[in-house]
Amino acid sequence: MLVPDTTGKDSLSAARAKRETEVAPFSASRSVTIVDIAEAAGVSRAAVSLVLRGKPGVGPQTRERIQATMRELGYVYNRGAANLRQSRTSVVGMIVNDLTNPFVAELAVGIERGLSVAGYVPFMSNTAESVVRQAEVARTMREHGAAGIIICPAFGTTADELTELASGLPIVLAVRRVAGARCAAACSENEQGARRAAQHLLSLGHKRIAFLGSRSPAIVREERLAGYRAALAAQNIEFDPALVVESAPTRLGGLDAMNAVLCMAERPTAALCFNDVVAIGAMIAATRQGLVVGKDMAIVGFDDIAEASLVSPALTTVAVDGAALGEHAARLLLAQINGGNSGETYIGDARLVVRGSCGAKLLGVLA
Repeated sequence: MLVPDTTGKDSLSAARAKRETEVAPFSASRSVTIVDIAEAAGVSRAAVSLVLRGKPGVGPQTRERIQATMRELGYVYNRGAANLRQSRTSVVGMIVNDLTNPFVAELAVGIERGLSVAGYVPFMSNTAESVVRQAEVARTMREHGAAGIIICPAFGTTADELTELASGLPIVLAVRRVAGARCAAACSENEQGARRAAQHLLSLGHKRIAFLGSRSPAIVREERLAGYRAALAAQNIEFDPALVVESAPTRLGGLDAMNAVLCMAERPTAALCFNDVVAIGAMIAATRQGLVVGKDMAIVGFDDIAEASLVSPALTTVAVDGAALGEHAARLLLAQINGGNSGETYIGDARLVVRGSCGAKLLGVLA
């Protein structure tokens, strides 16, 4: 229900006149209160309170008038005091595994965007894949009264560790799920996306296809590896574990993994990489070995970060909307904070985007 603006035009004009004469005294001699704003804007205190707390129920014109009045009077909302009154903060913990990965940065932007519409602010920390660091920052976030936590877990995180670090707070997993954890999650269509990529490489005539990057027993890696294996099985191609090389999910990890398979007596002609940064590292390694990417070696990534379309040749990849995943993770957490479902899972699309690095002549997007 919208809070009605019950004042008439005459009273509104009088309030505005009063506001013009009282702006200076407010800013010079005392703090501006909600009552001052309500009187100056010609609205109820309830309407001002709803606007301050970012709640619905106020018409757009009235909201705009209240916000303009707050700016004119120099009002600063004391969120700390408001949080004490409400017994909870407007801060949400955001724990990410590797902020140097552009996809994780896109995810963080989406989380922040999703939280801001409800008046929440993310308190972000980067774990650099350290479970120990992850536990430390989670404890700090709880000490600062975080209303909940969105986490992209470090490799090796267990379900018990998630329970301990959340300590009863609402929690949502982003991108990576954890075996046995009963948590809400926002992740991508990992297995199907990898299967599409491997099928595409098979359709181009490749038989020896490597799978490069990441480490066991991460669920996201296992899902993508399962998609790769399913595509091989569908073509009656025997799975060769020697073609699966674990590494850090970084450019350097991709470079090392590609160097490892290029040393094989019968080296692969194509590689499906765990993510785009691994794929870019693999491209660098292949080029240093004198191979032409897209001709001598086909390479496919996963994520479709902005850099994927800018490298040469442009990277064929499985596109995942990181910012959208972040927004969905934020919505899942907000639902929990407000008493909603605590175990829902959102699965985002994973589409194959064909560019030059796989050697295909036709470029475009495949479903």
